[in-house]
Amino acid sequence: MTLHGNLLGPEPTLLPVDPAAAELDRGVAPEEVAAAHPTSSLAWAVLAERALENALTITAYAYARTGYHRGLDQLRRSGWKGFGPVPWSHEPNRGFLRALATLQRAAALIGETDEAERCLAFLADSDPAAPAALGLG
Repeated sequence: MTLHGNLLGPEPTLLPVDPAAAELDRGVAPEEVAAAHPTSSLAWAVLAERALENALTITAYAYARTGYHRGLDQLRRSGWKGFGPVPWSHEPNRGFLRALATLQRAAALIGETDEAERCLAFLADSDPAAPAALGLG
């Protein structure tokens, strides 16, 4: 028996470093980064955020949904069982959380209320600090 684990739930899921992050930080266009790293939630989240900033709601929704699903794949590969913490404080988790937050915003804008509410609940369940950190709280 270990004494360092959370006795009330699963350990937090911590995604590995996303190689796309360094390219985005260097100013490589997110379209190029997503094409080079199609499994990167972060690249899709950046595309989604930019589309939403430009009032391209359906495009943002599609990009965000892609980033969300790529993130679910990454979470599962990292041991996530469909529930449990995905902390915002762990930088590599932020691509997934940003995609989820942008999916929430885009869903709300197109009147997909149930989806928007599910996304917000999932975000808060992943990390109670995430909605506020992403401007949703």
